[in-house]
Amino acid sequence: MKWLELVEKLGHLHSWGLGVALVALIGLCDLLTGYELAFSLFYVVPVALLAWRFGRLQGMLAAALCAAVWLWADLAAGHVYSHAFYPVWNALIRFSYYALITLLLTALHSALLREKMLARVDSLTGAVNAYSFEERLREELERLSRYQSVFTVAFLDLDNFKSVNDSLGHATGDQVLRDVTESIRRHLRRTDVVARLGGDEFAVLLPQTDAELARTVLEKLRRATRAAMQKHNLPVTCSIGAITCEESPPSPTVLINLADNLMYTVKRSGKDGLRMASFPG
Repeated sequence: MKWLELVEKLGHLHSWGLGVALVALIGLCDLLTGYELAFSLFYVVPVALLAWRFGRLQGMLAAALCAAVWLWADLAAGHVYSHAFYPVWNALIRFSYYALITLLLTALHSALLREKMLARVDSLTGAVNAYSFEERLREELERLSRYQSVFTVAFLDLDNFKSVNDSLGHATGDQVLRDVTESIRRHLRRTDVVARLGGDEFAVLLPQTDAELARTVLEKLRRATRAAMQKHNLPVTCSIGAITCEESPPSPTVLINLADNLMYTVKRSGKDGLRMASFPG
């Protein structure tokens, strides 16, 4: 599937240019070889390219263009029909064939995109999952090693969440997780990332954020979470451990574990607090 990855990396103009160039090249070959040799199958390539890259509408336009070019090459090569309707009919059949390929490919593309999204997103809260968060963290570590771009990663654990599940049921617990996620999102920038790592554990990535700014953001986040839960008379708060990374650690797991350990320090000292450190400490 490497060719699909290459297609998706092409810019819009390059993709259209490549598609139109392929149609022209195939049409020319179709003309030069005469109408006795069938080239219909080769037109599938530009149709598939443009349908995959741009979607159903552009794929249909490519299908119509290919059917028209085939008709032109067929007639220009000297193919004589017993009735004027026959070449038109043949062109319509070819268009239908290319259109069907467009529909199938675009449906497949949409399904793959949905699967890719579901593989990276927590279905309950809409936050990214642990796998996706680790990917983003790796990207941030690469940026740090290249540009010395400091960032902060935080580990959050909800306090007293088990008591909510036990006393009010899992439906209420699920709603708490969704509300907390939304509360976190409201206090983050578009470039920040919130992830649900599992259960009532969350992680936040703050790119280009030093310790001072991270403390301000995370304190706001902690207070907002407590306020949101108090509105529903729920005893839920959050304990946060955060690491500001100034040098690259051996792996993302090291950072997450350090932040996790700080979070447990907060838990042991009374919950509903924030503890921060730097790497290297």
